[in-house]
Amino acid sequence: MMFRWSFFSGLLLAFALQTTPISAQDGISRKKQERIQAKKEKQEVKDKARKEKQDRKRHLSIQDKETRKRIKRHTRRSHKHGTGTHRDGFPRNLFQKRR
Repeated sequence: MMFRWSFFSGLLLAFALQTTPISAQDGISRKKQERIQAKKEKQEVKDKARKEKQDRKRHLSIQDKETRKRIKRHTRRSHKHGTGTHRDGFPRNLFQKRR
């Protein structure tokens, strides 16, 4: 009986004294996670912009010369007048070739 009691108490003492790894050191901090997430989002935005630019360039390369010139002219005109609706001036509107 004494042997069992001492065996179990020794076993219990061994488990109590056993060192456990500290969990605070295992993972990464919240600040580091936020930095990683922000960096990832920034890279995704850059990749998306790069992809759109490549797509636009490919689209223009497929078009013939006259179409490219027309697209360029209309793009330049739209950037010049801003985001509102565009209205041509009176002479251009009156004498423009209809499509």
